[in-house]
This record gives sequence, C-alpha cells and structure tokens, in this order.
Amino acid sequence: MSCHNCSDPQVLCSSGQLFLQPLWDHLRSWEALLQSPFFPVIFSITTYVGFCLPFVVLDILCSWVPALRRYKIHPDFSPSARQLLPCLGQTLYQHVMFVFPVTLLHWARSPALLPHEAPELLLLLHHILFCLLLFDMEFFVWHLLHHKVPWLYRTFHKVHHQNSSSFALATQYMSVWELFSLGFFDMMNVTLLGCHPLTTLTFHVVNIWLSVEDHSGYNFPWSTHRLVPFGWYGGVVHHDLHHSHFNCNFAPYFTHWDKILGTLRTASVPAR
Repeated sequence: MSCHNCSDPQVLCSSGQLFLQPLWDHLRSWEALLQSPFFPVIFSITTYVGFCLPFVVLDILCSWVPALRRYKIHPDFSPSARQLLPCLGQTLYQHVMFVFPVTLLHWARSPALLPHEAPELLLLLHHILFCLLLFDMEFFVWHLLHHKVPWLYRTFHKVHHQNSSSFALATQYMSVWELFSLGFFDMMNVTLLGCHPLTTLTFHVVNIWLSVEDHSGYNFPWSTHRLVPFGWYGGVVHHDLHHSHFNCNFAPYFTHWDKILGTLRTASVPAR
C-alpha cells in the first residue's frame, strides 16, 4: 500500500517514511531507467566522475591560486594529464567491458522490482551505517591479505599503488579483480541487510564519495575525518599515509580494525 493512501489511522505511515516518500515517488517516475541494465553503469560512472571533477579543477587552479595549496597534503604535487587520462580511461574501459556484461547477466536473471513505499528515514540511516561498517571490515581483510601475500600484491593490487601521491581520479585505478571485489562487497552487504533500493542508491553515493575523498589529497576543515569525533574515522590523511608507507592503515574508512591489529599510523608517527 502506498503512503499516499494511508488515511486510515491503523495504517498511518511513519513520519520518516513520509519524509522520503516524495523523493522516492520522483525517482520512481524514472522507473524505466532505474530498471534498465544500463543504469548501474551510468549511475556509477557519472557519480564517480562527478565527485572527482571538483578535485581535478582544484588541482588545475592550484597553479594560479597558491592559497589552495595550504589544503593539499602534498603542496608541491599536482597530477599531470599523463596521470589523469589513463586513470579516467581505465575506469571507463573496465565499466564498459567488464561491469556492464555482469550487470546485464544479473538483470536478465532477476529484473529489479521497485516497491511503492519509501524506506523509513532511520532505517535508511541505520542500513547505510551498517553497510559502511561491513564494507570497512571486508575491505580491511582483503587489503591486508593483498599486502601481506606478495603474489596477491604483485598480481592484483600493485597497480593501485603506482601513484604514490594519490589524487581523485586514481581512486578507481585498480585491477579488474579489485574492482569486482569491492563491487561484490557492496552488493553482498545491501542484499544481506535487505536494503530498500533508495537505501542502496544512497549507500553507493556515500561509498563513492568517501572513496574519492580518501584519495583526493585535500585536507579541508570540513573533511569527513574532521566531522567524526574521537578519531574513529581515518579519512584522507589516514589513507595518504597508507599510500606513502604501504604497511599501515589498511582499513578504508574507520580506524578500529587498524587499532586492533596494530597497523594504525597517524601523521605524527614517523615511518620506520
């Protein structure tokens, strides 16, 4: 039953559901696109490139606006076109040649069905947090193994470390195996939790943004790690240390797994 027909006091929708219902109704007006096998690839590429572009523009402006360099972790580094274009090209190539065929097979086997009702706001937020925590744990284990086992590192993960100073478009500069591993973790988590399609879309947007921010090379006053208290979230400085030293900070977002395993390094601790 749609929330628009919830006039009976016994079936009144929650305020959280009513809050999201107009947004979900608007998205459902694009139902043909949302159910298309092309949508996941279009959504992923446009969201990723859209989040990367502001940092690319900032890198270009740094040459003319030196004040911007105060926010860069490596003030003297700006990615060149010879670094940016291969990263963008590889992202587009992998999505077209590998992600789209898998998406097409999944669509053929189980076409997406969109519910009429929006999720409750609190449930959406809880699911996104749980998805992030699960993803953080899964990638921590994957990442640690691919650094500790030399064959795994050389074969699958080394390509991601070709740029010692990270930048936004290098976020998805990775092997096909790594790309599919991250995608598998994403989809497994939303499936296990039974997430609403709107929750799934929101989680993917948040996850892509956090990944791009981690690789952006910019430490702003409003960066995520400055907004989360008690050092629970590592952020761009945390991940930049991983790219600099390789043997620390394996979790993508939060810091608890690195603390537990003794692999956490902060900016004030010198490299061995």
